[in-house]
Amino acid sequence: MAERHPLVIVNTGDGKGKSTAAFGLVLRAWGRGWKIAVLQYLKSSTNNYGERRAAKKLGIDWFPMGDGWTWTSKDLDKTAEMARVCWDRSKSLLASGDYDLVVLDELTYVLKYDWIPLDSILEGLRGRHERTFVIITGRGAPEALVEFADLVTEMREIKHPYKQGIKAQPGIEF
Repeated sequence: MAERHPLVIVNTGDGKGKSTAAFGLVLRAWGRGWKIAVLQYLKSSTNNYGERRAAKKLGIDWFPMGDGWTWTSKDLDKTAEMARVCWDRSKSLLASGDYDLVVLDELTYVLKYDWIPLDSILEGLRGRHERTFVIITGRGAPEALVEFADLVTEMREIKHPYKQGIKAQPGIEF
């Protein structure tokens, strides 16, 4: 058996597929018997996306803790507070040792809007349990997070169906 080296993985960039790639690793880890938690900083607890449906069937802990996309928020102060609550839960799960993999989906937006200081995020990542891998997704990962991470992938858009008027589709985008 290979030696275990828990990594901090960042999927960033302007292209599609950051969360999708993270969820692919979730499935791979689940297939290895790992205990997994996914915390979503922007997705609402009322969402019923395909990945959440699958996670429920697979017994993966899934926590959508936002109120939707920032550009649709009716109260950005409330949205920011929800992100801080999600971070508190994230820190607890990261440190607990209960999880092999914790996904912090769309965390970079929290940093972009200065809802949580980068130093607090880095401190939480440093304080994670020694067995816990982490995946962070979202556009515009700050340079300090990129430097801190062990693996960083930048998704670059080359072509997107939205630009041809094709709307998001179940099973592909959600």
